[in-house]
Amino acid sequence: MADAAPLSREDLIGAMSKGEKPKDQWRIGAEHEKFGFDKSTLRRPAYEGPNGIKAMLDGLTRFGWRPVLEGDHVIALERENAEGFTASISLEPGGQFELSGAPLKDIHDICTETGQHLMEVKQVADQLHLGFLGVGFDPEWRREDVPVMPKGRYDIMRAYMPKRGKLGLDMMLRTCTIQANLDFESEADMVAKFRTSLALQPIATALFACSPFTEGKPNGFLTARANVWTDTDPDRTGMLDFVFQDGFGYERYADYALDTPMYFVKRDGKYVDASGQSFRDFLDGKLPALPGELPNRKDWLDHLTTLFPEVRLKSYLEMRGADGGPWSRICGLPALWAGVLYDAPSLAAAWDLVKDWDVEDHERLRRDVTRLGLKAEVAGRTVQDVAKDMVHIAREGLKNRARFSGGMVDERGYLSELEDIADSGITPADRLLSLYHGEWKGDLSRLYRDFAY
Repeated sequence: MADAAPLSREDLIGAMSKGEKPKDQWRIGAEHEKFGFDKSTLRRPAYEGPNGIKAMLDGLTRFGWRPVLEGDHVIALERENAEGFTASISLEPGGQFELSGAPLKDIHDICTETGQHLMEVKQVADQLHLGFLGVGFDPEWRREDVPVMPKGRYDIMRAYMPKRGKLGLDMMLRTCTIQANLDFESEADMVAKFRTSLALQPIATALFACSPFTEGKPNGFLTARANVWTDTDPDRTGMLDFVFQDGFGYERYADYALDTPMYFVKRDGKYVDASGQSFRDFLDGKLPALPGELPNRKDWLDHLTTLFPEVRLKSYLEMRGADGGPWSRICGLPALWAGVLYDAPSLAAAWDLVKDWDVEDHERLRRDVTRLGLKAEVAGRTVQDVAKDMVHIAREGLKNRARFSGGMVDERGYLSELEDIADSGITPADRLLSLYHGEWKGDLSRLYRDFAY
């Protein structure tokens, strides 16, 4: 279907179903965001300037990254790997630096890709006197202290977000996450993976909780990032109760997307403000922002990227529940989800963990883990106990996958840190708070010194 062709309902569904592929072609994608900071002042860098974000992007082109322009601004970089798959570096609204990795065969390749990226970033950043930090929420700076990147869609979102929640601007400007993207074989396989991963997303949130500071002091949360998502925009966030209902599939998700208000339409390289307007009206040529015009395939794909549930469906499934963190946990998240979702016995065992949870359990758990982490409870069990089971299931799944690095080591080693967290019941945020109240004596500059990449 050409991008310019009018859309049918089959086209809307096809944007998701086209991702179906046989198991031997499944791949894994990893994404992570990180905060840049000036090593002298700890302030977030602006876009312009001799040590700004644009200088970072320009500097990375020495490693073969190609600039992506929006108007006169470089807003992303792209690079193909040896297999012809594309990775990208993009900017979140507050200049958070994001690697969207290429779809790769195993976690070994993901950790190699991540390590290469972080080393390239460090080489350029050191020359610019910048550092980068992996946590879930900006530990130091207020919203008004954060420079805004020159991307048209972000101007529209910044104007619209406060109309639908109190914390949407915090989401845009002050959060960082780690994500994993996974494939499915069929609609039934997608449904099974979506339901299981959505129910378990708060467990991953607790394991990766790493944002206990706001504006220089403890904020009462273990993951302030996850709390932000509870008051961002109820139209496009949350646990999606309908995913657990009979009859769920591509068509039901397409209806959810159609019922979610739009942000924008892109025409001739510029963003047209369609915030709050209906994609259903767009299909009928009645979009107020573009009266008489019909959407094309790219419009629909763009709209799908403006949905922010805990698990998101495009032509693959995105796991969205984890705080930013160090290199080891960037590799750990895709290992966790590949172990659970890419091995049939493990997927079945994981569903057994959650199949009796009801809608209230899902919503309560999502909120409770923001403050309680692994000490939260669900259906009579602690999250720590569920997390132990989840990590064990993932471990068995990775064992069954039997993907070896150099013929020697399989993927289970990437779960080691998560096993330690689950066994101890101590989240990364708990450890940071212990340092803050102990060795650091309340000095948060130590976070930037001790935990930068």
